[in-house]
Amino acid sequence: MKIKYKSYFKDPDKDIAYFEDWVKKLEKENKRNYQRHKVKTFLGNTHVWSLNADKKDLETLVIFPGARTTALIWDFDKGLDNLKTKHRIFMVETNGLPNLSDGATPDIKTLDYGFWANEVLTGLEIEKAFVAGASFGGLICMKLAITNPEKIKAAFLLNPGCLQPFSLTFSNLYYNLLPILSTNAKNVLKFLDKAVFSKPNHQLSPFYEQMLVDYEVFAISRYKDNTQKPYYMDNELAKVKTETYLLLGDKDLLFPFEKSRENAQKHLSNLKEIKIFQQVGHGIETFEKAMNYIGVIIASSQK
Repeated sequence: MKIKYKSYFKDPDKDIAYFEDWVKKLEKENKRNYQRHKVKTFLGNTHVWSLNADKKDLETLVIFPGARTTALIWDFDKGLDNLKTKHRIFMVETNGLPNLSDGATPDIKTLDYGFWANEVLTGLEIEKAFVAGASFGGLICMKLAITNPEKIKAAFLLNPGCLQPFSLTFSNLYYNLLPILSTNAKNVLKFLDKAVFSKPNHQLSPFYEQMLVDYEVFAISRYKDNTQKPYYMDNELAKVKTETYLLLGDKDLLFPFEKSRENAQKHLSNLKEIKIFQQVGHGIETFEKAMNYIGVIIASSQK
């Protein structure tokens, strides 16, 4: 296992203080106190947030977020409550993304993200769990399914970044590059409206939308992101034997759902179901019915 690149905050003390304050605002609004775990891995320290970590009688769900996000976004509008039943939930802050984990990253084309994810589960004393990943996180789930399939009960891929190349359509490139080339709240909101959500069916309430805008402006302007972007794993996916559920939004600009569906059917031998949500954008992890679906599948496994 080797470190390929390192990402970093431009002013670590000031920037981490900002992020910590942002987390406090989220906890206050959600009326939650996220438990914190620091796991030592070959990429350095990996930070993990959790709910109900001590309740080992509950089913365990481990979440891996998308690129340029924090795993806490999964709980915007108290989204984790949409699982309907209680779970032990661990939200992993992937190394190299704008969060409290160290900034080292492996070569994305190797299996090292899978080995890293296994180290995280081992450090958390998780023997076996359901795993869910959005976008970049979907790729990590598939890497783990190759390196350590015994650790996974089933995998949920939400608009994953591993089933096709990043879309090169003009509209997708324009809205993704806009906030990077000119970073301000207006351009971030335009990106979110056009690529991440699909209003009015798929959107956040005003407080959480502002929290996401604030985070994205912060992440783009204050974090030097050297992490490689997800790629189409193609024939590598044939090595995945884990039960897999694919959740797609039909308005995803980044990874259009038709191609993801086609390639999943082509490569994933244990694909249990494909669920396509209408009028839903790339940020499907914030969509109530997607979380409902995950909860139902986990609950049905207990019967």
